[in-house]
Amino acid sequence: MTTKKRTAREIADHLRVLVLNKEKQPGDTVTVQELAEQYDVARETARAAANMLAAEGLLKSVMRRGFVVQDRVRRRRIRRGHVVTRNPQYGYVFPATHDPSEKWGPIGTPFRSLEAAPALVAETFGVEAGSSVLRRRRVMAPEGEPAFQLVDTWISPQAVADAPQVAEPDTGLGGYIDRLEEAGHGPISWREIMRVRMPSQEESRLLDIPQALPVLEISMTGYSARNDHPVEVTVKVIPSDRVELCTDLVRGESAQWPVSPVTSR
Repeated sequence: MTTKKRTAREIADHLRVLVLNKEKQPGDTVTVQELAEQYDVARETARAAANMLAAEGLLKSVMRRGFVVQDRVRRRRIRRGHVVTRNPQYGYVFPATHDPSEKWGPIGTPFRSLEAAPALVAETFGVEAGSSVLRRRRVMAPEGEPAFQLVDTWISPQAVADAPQVAEPDTGLGGYIDRLEEAGHGPISWREIMRVRMPSQEESRLLDIPQALPVLEISMTGYSARNDHPVEVTVKVIPSDRVELCTDLVRGESAQWPVSPVTSR
């Protein structure tokens, strides 16, 4: 009687248990050949199973080594609000994508440059895709932990012309938003949109994640009070294995308890 071969999904499910139970330790190497022999399947099936776990961030493909078991990244459950506050020293404070009580910092040096505007930014600013637009970039993480988010702030060409200091390394007390508002765009209002997508090759490299791992994109657009035109777009890209967003639901007036008895007509 012929034994049914395991599918790539079944192998991935079994291997996931081994990794989560620490039977496979961070740093251990898992090769396609070993998986093929262990589960008695073709190399293509073994590779597909390993790629599934790489897409979840449990394994990482390393050239000439195979797949390496990754440290489990601490997932954060964040309660996101919608209120913008202000710190007298740093300026505006927006709803966080991390625990504000944790110590955070940039990985590498934040920098600014003129870059070709991606489609989202070009459409928002009403310029041609690929036009040169000021971008301020930083990769942020909790102290001693892997990269948590890539943050790109794009400032419209007109806004840079109105407030040239936003293109400088030091934008002064209150940051670039204060400079924009002082230049006649205040009070700026904001709209935030969230979506899930796949990372670009560059985002995958900067966040050190596989391209098969989805990311959460939080895009915030700031609108000028002078003419309601967009003056800045800030895009935060967060690996999907890093965070869970949660909201505390509030009962509306019609949902109060105890429920009032329904009277018939």
